[in-house]
Amino acid sequence: MNEPAASTPPGAARSQPLMSIGEVLGQLRVDFPDTTISKLRFLEAEGLVEPQRTAAGYRKYSWDDVARLRFVLTAQRDRYLPLRVIREQLAQWDSSGEQPERSRPALVAVGPDGAVPGRESAEPAESSQVRLGRAELVARSGIDESTLVELERLGVLVSDPPGWYDADALIIASAVAGLAAYGLEPRHLRGYRSAADREVGLFAQLVAPLARQSDPAARARAAETARELVALSEQLHAALVRVGLRSTLGR
Repeated sequence: MNEPAASTPPGAARSQPLMSIGEVLGQLRVDFPDTTISKLRFLEAEGLVEPQRTAAGYRKYSWDDVARLRFVLTAQRDRYLPLRVIREQLAQWDSSGEQPERSRPALVAVGPDGAVPGRESAEPAESSQVRLGRAELVARSGIDESTLVELERLGVLVSDPPGWYDADALIIASAVAGLAAYGLEPRHLRGYRSAADREVGLFAQLVAPLARQSDPAARARAAETARELVALSEQLHAALVRVGLRSTLGR
């Protein structure tokens, strides 16, 4: 079924060369390797970019569209801005006639699975796609076997049946190894697990209604919302710890 034609986004001149969604993905993946076609469709559904449509309903992006996408992806990755704030910033630019700075780096080929040949992603698309054995987790994280046993006993670290560990488990174990260098032991980290469980319960209430829907766009929105909530939570936690340490540091 053909999709209805969309209006040209502000600042996008029809005389500009237009690109398919695959060509745009190939360009963005040079700097944002975890970007997917689903992600681009999601950002369109959220009103952050409005590509033109052909008579057959195919999306066609201008260089201004690519500049907007670059701004959105950079704001999410580097500044942890929620989509609401990004949308407001773009709306201000649209009303003033300004646009994010455009650039035209070379296009790169994208494989059937969306990967850029010769370039590894900075992080796995999904943590669950990484599978580490017990010995490999110990070797890569820097913790010892007894620490791993204690982390599992406390519920700080959990394996997937039948005993595999994902990328998040490696992050947790590596962080524990770093903290241990300063004298912190696994028993000191029990509060982290409790605090995380409370956040999970709170955030789950926000994303569950979207995640339960059969609409792929709704599920994508749920995943994006979860990422934003996690990023904002990290910012809040870090700021609260910095504020709490000021008196100790005499600042």
